[in-house]
Amino acid sequence: MPSSKPPTSPEPGRGTGPDRPERPTPPEAPELIWLRPERTGRGPRPAHSRASIAAAAIGIADAEGLDAASMRRVAAALGAGTMSLYNYVPKKEHLLDLMLDAAVGEYELPPAPSGDCRADLVGLAHQQLAIFRRHPWLPALVLARPSIGPNALRYTDHFLAITAPTGLGGGARMEAMALFNGFICQFAQYEQTAAAGAKWQAEMIGYLTQAAMSGEFPNLAQAFATSGPPADPDSTFDRSLDRVITAMLAPTP
Repeated sequence: MPSSKPPTSPEPGRGTGPDRPERPTPPEAPELIWLRPERTGRGPRPAHSRASIAAAAIGIADAEGLDAASMRRVAAALGAGTMSLYNYVPKKEHLLDLMLDAAVGEYELPPAPSGDCRADLVGLAHQQLAIFRRHPWLPALVLARPSIGPNALRYTDHFLAITAPTGLGGGARMEAMALFNGFICQFAQYEQTAAAGAKWQAEMIGYLTQAAMSGEFPNLAQAFATSGPPADPDSTFDRSLDRVITAMLAPTP
């Protein structure tokens, strides 16, 4: 029996029946913060910026370590509410990306390479080690969460320009950059370990010395016999860097 009620109108845009169009799904927000606009251009000027948020977080991490740079602590340093900070930085991972790229912005990159590839790479390496020494939390973050923000893009482009005269292809030069950066990260982390664990380091040297004198490890004993006194960190860095640059610029067979 037909209903006595008048037919109801369908919801706007939905239609009726099996061919009814689905409600459009809102676009998913980009995962990378670099794909999110910092400002929409509408409304009042924001009270904070990504640069100021990153600077506050870096100040906390430099003083107390990366774990201390929570969203709550950063908001307090800026005089903002914790929840309001999420309007600028939706996730803690985004905060780490901002901090990393802000640190990369500390490089003083010349307008163009000098033409001396090795000299330019040595200069770049010393800048990177200095940045890592200023920010002890940075090497571990670079290795754990590599991110290519605007400053990292400029660094990458500059590295590729430096190595362009080598004749290596683009892929090989990107691999060389990964080797170059990885070596400097590992060296900076070793420096931190040695500085923080003097007792551990002394015991390790004693342990290796005993192993070398045992007669079970003749190659280790020979290396110890010809190594001489320990070099200062900067000299060790320069010698190791020279080997890394030689290896990474060598043409592949």
